[in-house]
Amino acid sequence: MDRIEIEKLKIYAYHGVFDEEREQGQYFYISAKLFLDLRRASMSDDLTETVSYDLVAHTIQKVVTQEKWNLIEAVAESVASELLLTYPGIQSVEIRVDKPDAPVGLSFETVSVTIQRGRHRAYLGIGSNLGDREGYLNRAVEQLKKDPFIRVLNNADYIETEPYGPVEQPKFLNGAVEVETLYTPRELLQVLQDIEKEAGRKRILHWGPRTLDLDILLYDDEVIREDDLMIPHVEMAKRDFVLEPLCTIAPYAIHPLYRKTVQDLLDDLKKQSEKHS
Repeated sequence: MDRIEIEKLKIYAYHGVFDEEREQGQYFYISAKLFLDLRRASMSDDLTETVSYDLVAHTIQKVVTQEKWNLIEAVAESVASELLLTYPGIQSVEIRVDKPDAPVGLSFETVSVTIQRGRHRAYLGIGSNLGDREGYLNRAVEQLKKDPFIRVLNNADYIETEPYGPVEQPKFLNGAVEVETLYTPRELLQVLQDIEKEAGRKRILHWGPRTLDLDILLYDDEVIREDDLMIPHVEMAKRDFVLEPLCTIAPYAIHPLYRKTVQDLLDDLKKQSEKHS
């Protein structure tokens, strides 16, 4: 991807673990690589089609000087987050923070930290079969919209489905949500679990009834297999109540393991159902 680079922006600030660093201050040098599509700007010669490096530089200065952090890691993280939140056209950033006057006590040129952060596309499954089912789902979507690190791109219409599993329980309302997020998969999982908890979700019975169920179905093309985090969702290819709403908003999203689109997975599932009927 195209990029804009700012090299060693010199900023006097007050970051460090030691008191004298936070009281006397020192110079920090911030370098930023901004990854974005510059095709339209290069063809039109129009500033509004790109990101102003002047504005970006002043945004970096504001972030670096408005607070005091112990670690330059925190400085870099704050700069990356602010740039991604402020400038929607930037798809990802690489931020380097140099601290040439760090209190090391040895001869050295600089110490630095470099991080890379960016936007991610995720698809969520949402469901409820207790109480005000539609109300729970709508409130969950609204909570996602209020999170500055999440942008809701699309929300499927809800469908009513039979419960899955051996437990007798009411019918579900199910849907799917497409989001863009700055969160890592595990951070996003925690956000979803917090929303579930606020809705009164209690994890007592596997496949049991619940006020709210939020699952990460897909996250970019990542494959994660951990005890409490499975991406893609392990059972999504077998569940029509997951694939049907997802197919209405993302029919061409690709399952990274099966290498099939959501539409293909739904068609395969329907064919299997017809064979067994």
